Amino acid sequence: MRYNIRGEKVEITPSIRAYIEDKIGKLDKYFENPDTINANVVIKVRGKEQKIEITVPAMHYTLRSEESHDDLYAAIDLTVDKLERQIRKNKTKINSRNKKNIIQNFELDLEDSLEDDDSKVLKRKKIEMKPMDEEEAMLQMQMLGHSFFVFKNTDTDSICVLYLRKDGNYGIIETK
Repeated sequence: MRYNIRGEKVEITPSIRAYIEDKIGKLDKYFENPDTINANVVIKVRGKEQKIEITVPAMHYTLRSEESHDDLYAAIDLTVDKLERQIRKNKTKINSRNKKNIIQNFELDLEDSLEDDDSKVLKRKKIEMKPMDEEEAMLQMQMLGHSFFVFKNTDTDSICVLYLRKDGNYGIIETK
């Protein structure tokens, strides 16, 4: 696995880099070709709190986890453990999806950019939409840890928004 480790308001020392690479490297056993996968790690510091975000875009899904803790090494451990739980929890779902070949080469290409002007839009993301069914969209949303997910529905061939309702169920907004 290749690593893109960067820090915001913190210097990434060789020991921190080695610890992160060692911990995330243990996830290699879950991937067929770990050498082709990039792990994006962002470390932020706010006061005493250390926050780490790890995003691993694989071929058919994207893993994402973030944790905060007073100790950076503890935050790293918590985040990697969370990613491993996500992989184990969703392993059978992902494998059955891959065997059915519902999706071919799902890739989520996120490009974050901040606007320079004084508009209300603070962050903009561009994603490449690949067709998927509602179950796959729910799985992707759960793995990313988001409360909504935009996808192209294979059944209706329309753009849909899947969202998590307050009662714990899911809702879908479908375009015409």
